[in-house]
Amino acid sequence: MRTVFVFPAGGRAETVAALDRRLNRQCHPWTLDGNLYIDIDEEQNGCLFADWEPDEVTVLDGAVGHHPTWAVQIDISSRIDGTAEVHQLTALLLEHGGVAVDDYSAHPWTVEEIESGAVIDGLRFFDFRGYEVRRSAG
Repeated sequence: MRTVFVFPAGGRAETVAALDRRLNRQCHPWTLDGNLYIDIDEEQNGCLFADWEPDEVTVLDGAVGHHPTWAVQIDISSRIDGTAEVHQLTALLLEHGGVAVDDYSAHPWTVEEIESGAVIDGLRFFDFRGYEVRRSAG
């Protein structure tokens, strides 16, 4: 399972409503074709930031402009590539701003960086293939 955390600029209720519209009004947690599992994670009542390094949280706080207390957690089945689905869902969630963080870099990705295919520290957003090549070489 691979994971992406999305920190939308909008409010939590607005984000839940967007997910409900996009995912056919499923009860949360949501799924996308049984391959993406989407839920809201909280710092206070959940596991958000539990396994993050302090400097990663500091970088995220700076990118967001405050310390976020919740995020949309997207878990991606290893049965599929998932790149197109993750990009599509992330674009929806970041429509009004915010950032996303994937398993492969600590960089907080904006929707503009994701959509343009920007390369930061040798990787694109959700670049599991590039990450594996780098890890195998090093």
